Amino acid sequence: MNKTALLFLLSASATSAFAPSASFGARSSTSLNMAVTTAQIKELRDATGAGMMDCKKALIETDGDVEAANDFLRKSGLVKADKKASRVAAEGKIVVANEGGKAVMVEVNCETDFVAKDENFLSFADGVAKAALSVDGDDIDALLKADFDGESVEEKSKALVAKIGENIQVRRVASMGSADSTVGTYVHMNKIGVTVELEGGDEQLAVDVAMHVAAMNPEYATQDDVPAEDIAKEKAVLAAQVEDSGKPPEIVEKMVEGRLRKYLEEICLVSQTYVKTNDKTVGKLLEEAGAKMKGFKRIAVGEGIEKKEEDFAAEVAKAAAGN
Repeated sequence: MNKTALLFLLSASATSAFAPSASFGARSSTSLNMAVTTAQIKELRDATGAGMMDCKKALIETDGDVEAANDFLRKSGLVKADKKASRVAAEGKIVVANEGGKAVMVEVNCETDFVAKDENFLSFADGVAKAALSVDGDDIDALLKADFDGESVEEKSKALVAKIGENIQVRRVASMGSADSTVGTYVHMNKIGVTVELEGGDEQLAVDVAMHVAAMNPEYATQDDVPAEDIAKEKAVLAAQVEDSGKPPEIVEKMVEGRLRKYLEEICLVSQTYVKTNDKTVGKLLEEAGAKMKGFKRIAVGEGIEKKEEDFAAEVAKAAAGN
């Protein structure tokens, strides 16, 4: 065999060795070669909010089936959602819904105030509040499983995470009221929500009291709601404060009782001075309207969540050092 023939054979062998096999890695469909239209990509982007190239890849993977491509993107997005679930979500919104004498408040959290104003987030929060009307009590787990346009609230939440790229948490639900009571709700700047339930009166009265609760943040509705152990503890503290006063025991007892009464007036809603008029207590306001206090619930966005403090100088230094 001459040199030219040998070189030809070696070249052919090398080409054959590195050529893809007809069966290795082959897809059962011809989707890799199919044409994906701009209209399909736009439809998928509008539905999911995903990037253009991600939408194109999903459509190729699913032979141009937009619905299947939507599922493909959501499945990919769920991985991202799980990773984002550990990030602090202390911003958000309080949303309310009412039906048949029942009122519900829901706290929905996100990571930034920017997303808290996003239309997708706001629409989701409203939908969660409506879904909460079907849930008994304040069971957050039941709410996450509740129906939301054919899916669970939790599934909708994860889909939103995949779409907007932030951790979204449905954190709390608070419900009150029935057909036999009067309920009013008030939400201040989307951040503080209050529901008040009355026996008698009307909705506007309940709303007025809810505004007072939002402003003054009482701990309890009435003195009957204060746990006995809390009263005993406060009384012991007050007694210790005056035990060295040198006054007779009966005077000391009256001093303690007076201070305890003032303490209870400060922490109980019905004994607080009504903030809108400052001329009567909330209890007197209700009495004049022929109503009685049954209870209230107050929630504020992000309360109890420890926010991460960003040290931007340290971040810049770290980036400059190449770490």
